[in-house]
Amino acid sequence: MSEQRLLEVVLPGVVAPEGLELRYGTVPGAGPGQVVIGVEATGVSFAEQQMRRGRYYDQPPFPFVPGYDLVGRVLATGEGVDPALTGRRVAALVKVGGWASHVALDAADVVPVPDGLTPAEAETVVVNGITAWQMLHRLARVRAGQTVLVHGASGGVGSVLVQLARAAGVSVIGTASARHHGALRELGAAPLDYRGGDIPARVRELAPGGVDAVFDHLGGRSVVDSWGLLAPGGTLVAYGSASTRDDTGSKQWPVLKILARTWLWNALPNGRRARFYNIWAGRALGREGFRARLRADLTEVFGAVRRGEVSAPVAAELPLTSAAEALRLAESGTVSGKVVLLP
Repeated sequence: MSEQRLLEVVLPGVVAPEGLELRYGTVPGAGPGQVVIGVEATGVSFAEQQMRRGRYYDQPPFPFVPGYDLVGRVLATGEGVDPALTGRRVAALVKVGGWASHVALDAADVVPVPDGLTPAEAETVVVNGITAWQMLHRLARVRAGQTVLVHGASGGVGSVLVQLARAAGVSVIGTASARHHGALRELGAAPLDYRGGDIPARVRELAPGGVDAVFDHLGGRSVVDSWGLLAPGGTLVAYGSASTRDDTGSKQWPVLKILARTWLWNALPNGRRARFYNIWAGRALGREGFRARLRADLTEVFGAVRRGEVSAPVAAELPLTSAAEALRLAESGTVSGKVVLLP
């Protein structure tokens, strides 16, 4: 451990991807209840794209180390932690701090990665898989025979949503650019080109009675249209405001508008529900319950990957020192799958 060196990627402020900085230091030690992880893979998610613009609604003040999730080997254990964890491959959801060669975390926050998954494969379904599983099964509570609409169905969360829904016997309509339609058809989804005109009208052609759930990461006008597409008893799950990524002004306002709309819609006596999904919801109120849900849900997703129900495409694998290139690639919208950094 003492011979190793810590490498971190620092986001110093609102900068272009090339403005990311590399920082070297001492590998952290494992405090009581902690493990030190040698990071094998960490991902580029939409959160980092928003953070570098200062647009993620609860990001920490600059400068900080981004990186929403990670996969790696336990190198050391602290007091009160089972030493048998040393050498185990684990995954963790961290929100920030993942773009590093080594990370010290509470042992209770790591989830074992099953044998048979590479670090990059496992990394692609940590934040994306937890998000998709919880929205589908904990919020929308989908059932076989239902029909759902997934916006951004070729994206990181969207593609996992499609596959988990199909594995549950659910029909899927998915919006994506035309170049991804072939891949969506192979997954069993009915694709719609989000640039191809009146999306609500085209959804109604496919589901005249409405859909049982909509998963909307766009916010803005899209979330209003999504609410209008629900069948009686249906559920809208909003989980972002991607359409406002490049806006200026308050970063909280787009989310607050969605929250206000969900509150108003839920007050209507029509049997439909609107939910705003936050992966960290409930953590402050009950940390152990939050950890138990996260561990159970990520374990379910890992199982789905091992059974072949979910594929986890890796768009590119780049070294941590090429984080700027990785972020630029992820933001280009030209790749399918997750861009993964390999420390």
